[in-house]
Amino acid sequence: MTALHPSLAARLLLPLLLVAGLSMPAQAGSDSPADMVRIEVLPGWSTEGGQHVVALHLALAPGWKTYWRAPGDAGIPPAMEFHGAHNLASVDPVWPTPRVFSQNGLQTVGYADELVLPLLVAPRDPGQPARLSARLQIGICSTICVPVEFDLALDLPARGSDAQQAMIRAALADQPVTAAQADVRRVTCSLSPISDGLRLSVEIDMPSAGGTETVLVETADPQVWVAETESTRKGQTLRAVTELVHVSGQAFALDRSGLRMTVLGAERAVDIHGCTSD
Repeated sequence: MTALHPSLAARLLLPLLLVAGLSMPAQAGSDSPADMVRIEVLPGWSTEGGQHVVALHLALAPGWKTYWRAPGDAGIPPAMEFHGAHNLASVDPVWPTPRVFSQNGLQTVGYADELVLPLLVAPRDPGQPARLSARLQIGICSTICVPVEFDLALDLPARGSDAQQAMIRAALADQPVTAAQADVRRVTCSLSPISDGLRLSVEIDMPSAGGTETVLVETADPQVWVAETESTRKGQTLRAVTELVHVSGQAFALDRSGLRMTVLGAERAVDIHGCTSD
């Protein structure tokens, strides 16, 4: 399982929240995780090709938020570990468009109030039943941040109600559009050394995504820390500058094809994979 964000000095140990298609209501006046977040597994539908579409539904207490796959400096990255699963080839999350939050000079990326996270489940044998069983670790934050672990399980195929399916379809529709859909014409990256890593400058030739745009950068190497980006636009070119540091403190090589840039704007979000040198 992916470790918690290195900025956390200690981990708060909490009881596991067991989820097996059942929601956990908040308990008034309690300091338990159930007072901060209600979690359920939403059954969805199965495709003609045998893929199962389900989702995690997190309903957060007022003032609480949870995090995107790349949560920012002060966030807790989500992690999922599968155990006891049956007839599974892969499970791919489809992340809806996140929001950027700023607090005390730190940027985090995630979701307030609610998150519906679709999971695309591919069985090894599409003609046989499958079982999704996993332990998920997430961070939830208000004025403090709390790491929470819970188990989930669902036998497949499982068909959800019309309301459950509608929630999943809405989340799928809320994912960022592709580079081709956003008319991204060119993406270039330049690298320069800094004292403890690399400075990365990205130039994206694309129409505006609306309003103030933010570029989020991810690398293929989870051991590389990515600083908050500075994003500026001039005409048809969106520029983002950030710094990359390996957790070992040593020099490292960067695979440009493994970079992933997500542009967040007022009108849409755009998912961009890879860049070329100048």
